[in-house]
Amino acid sequence: MKNRKRKFCPYCGNKIAQQYEEDILRDYCGVCNIFFYDNPLPVVSTILAEERKILLVKRGNKPYKGKWCPPMGFAETDESIEEAALRELEEETGIKGKITNLVDVDSGNNYFYGDLIFLTFEAVQIGGKLSPGSDSVAVKYFPIEKIPRLAFDSNIKAINTYKESKSDYWAIVDSFSAAVNESHASKKRDLISDRLVDIIQENAVVIVQNWLKDIVKSRSTPTYRSFDRKKLSESTYSVLLQFTKWAGEFHTDKAARSINVRSYFMKFGKEKRNEGFELHEVFSALSLTRKYIWEFALYHGISSKKPLDIYMAFEFDRRMMIFFDRATFYTTLGYMDRKN
Repeated sequence: MKNRKRKFCPYCGNKIAQQYEEDILRDYCGVCNIFFYDNPLPVVSTILAEERKILLVKRGNKPYKGKWCPPMGFAETDESIEEAALRELEEETGIKGKITNLVDVDSGNNYFYGDLIFLTFEAVQIGGKLSPGSDSVAVKYFPIEKIPRLAFDSNIKAINTYKESKSDYWAIVDSFSAAVNESHASKKRDLISDRLVDIIQENAVVIVQNWLKDIVKSRSTPTYRSFDRKKLSESTYSVLLQFTKWAGEFHTDKAARSINVRSYFMKFGKEKRNEGFELHEVFSALSLTRKYIWEFALYHGISSKKPLDIYMAFEFDRRMMIFFDRATFYTTLGYMDRKN
């Protein structure tokens, strides 16, 4: 049991006394003239994950017998902390591992062991075969969102820290998979850049106002200078909402989205021709629309240079590129169509 007090010096057998050292009361042997230090015991644990599942072991010994926890145990004399973590991993699960990262450091007091310091590492499997060891009665991978009640509070803290450290990476992976996977098109799948699409839709009026200030001054769009500004604003507002609608339906059937863009911009091109705009002016106007969407999204939607934000910007730019490439193509077809 913990907190057993020293009674005799292990070196000379003299009775232990207590004496202050730098304002701390410690065990002391007057014969040997040495202080004895009570330090927290180092406990190592390892998070081994596979497809967002974490390997846990069911404890076979006290304390918390029958509870689940990551492979863990005490560091021994003459071994490094990393060596201890990998040894415990192999002893309790049969898995040979390699340390990749320090996940968490914590301290606590346990009724059984006393003061402890917990060091949790992330590791990958490099060998071995999964099987329970002498100190465990079962080993199992649990989904990260369905972790059972764990033996130690420090285990919970470490796994939560691990989840937080992976959250951006998992979000990017999920968003990339949703963006490139055309199967199950009817099923809604969130993209990271959906947040930017929402920002654009909510601020469409502001973006159109910024666009209008530029379009009536640009040398590349002379006809726009004398055109009715209300109609210009309404037309560009419609284009902008067409973009947010298309981007919001990015998860739906690809063919249906193409038909919607085609019909809208074929009509748009004909209208611009009938209103007296040169085709190159229409291209410039669409390019400026894209510019102000992009600038507003970056300024108001991305707050840092974190990998998640950088990926979100790239993903949003890809969606804009696809949309405006199609918009320009179908606008040209509509403009050149002289049947109507």
